[in-house]
Amino acid sequence: MGKDLFSNLPDEILGRIVSFLPNESALETSLLSTRWRDLWNEAVVRHGSEEDIIGVVAEFMATFEELDPLKHPRRLQFHFAQEGVVLATVANNSKLMLDFTLWKEELQRGYELVFKQHLIPTYQSFPSTFSVKTLYLKSVSCFTSEVASSIVSNLVHLENLVLIECRGLESLSVDSTSELHKLAILDCLELKFLNLRTSKLKSFGFRGPLPLIRPEYHFNLSHAMLDFRLGLSCNEFTTKDFDATLLTIKNSEVLTLCKWTFEELIWPSISLLSGSFRFYKLRELWWIDNYNKKEFNMEVLFSFLKLCPSLEKLFVTIDPESYSAKGSNSCLMKETKCTELEHLKLIKFMGFPCQKDEISLAKCLIHLIKGNPPKIKTSDGNCLDALSVQ
Repeated sequence: MGKDLFSNLPDEILGRIVSFLPNESALETSLLSTRWRDLWNEAVVRHGSEEDIIGVVAEFMATFEELDPLKHPRRLQFHFAQEGVVLATVANNSKLMLDFTLWKEELQRGYELVFKQHLIPTYQSFPSTFSVKTLYLKSVSCFTSEVASSIVSNLVHLENLVLIECRGLESLSVDSTSELHKLAILDCLELKFLNLRTSKLKSFGFRGPLPLIRPEYHFNLSHAMLDFRLGLSCNEFTTKDFDATLLTIKNSEVLTLCKWTFEELIWPSISLLSGSFRFYKLRELWWIDNYNKKEFNMEVLFSFLKLCPSLEKLFVTIDPESYSAKGSNSCLMKETKCTELEHLKLIKFMGFPCQKDEISLAKCLIHLIKGNPPKIKTSDGNCLDALSVQ
């Protein structure tokens, strides 16, 4: 075996070599050895006070090209207060991630976040050379909420905002009439109130207990992930509280929905419309269902599918821990006018405890399909012969 001459080269020379590679090939060098991986993960370390965070992050972003001859993701580790740490990662494609995970967990308490995007940055040192379009905020706390709000307000070209695991976050307001097109809120388990003033929002993702959502502007989502398998965030929730959200997803092309959400919040509203309500543009449905060994049925799913005449792909996930509706509307749903699925090309099952249930469901689904049978994939990755299960 030949000698590894490259690993003996100085970092500056390695950086110069990799800078000539396409992004995809350059990223693969991190898999070669610990030396290469460490080179990619090198962090700039700074110290200061909480008031310095915005300025340090702005400076880090402004000098991104200077600090990063490899043009690969770069990291900043900023230490503030006694044990506060923020990790900032600047990545290609105008992405920035701020991670406050290392703050002491026992110091967390309830708080609210207010994000307002301004047309002109309030902090003049924010760089125009690196225009952040995607921002990830992880583990924001009551102690760093003002910092997070200030940074968002200074990112005037922000298109995609993602909040992850913000413990203690109880209320969130997002005010953006500019370029914000995508919003995702993942695993913020204490969130009870969400106010949206986002007239141009096209993609919305939520994973966690369903909060009270108030969309102040009318907008049509093309992509909606409503993963409410953990149930409701408060007991005072009513069907009318969900009506505004229902209007935003009516014209979605891709939708993630839990069985209980349709059964308990959507069906009571649309059942009064004499069968005129349809998800006409829906092409891809990700359905989350619970599982009961004694009484396994998919009547609620069938009722929903009858409202989706343009559906092309169906993904059914079984989660035995998913929240279950208090009262079943299955009997009423049987009266839903049947709509044949003429465009369904793929059915994918995930999380099913046994293939017998998958075959049983596939047989029922095929009766709703007009035309060529779809491709059917089981939870173990195999394919079912659609003709054999009819």
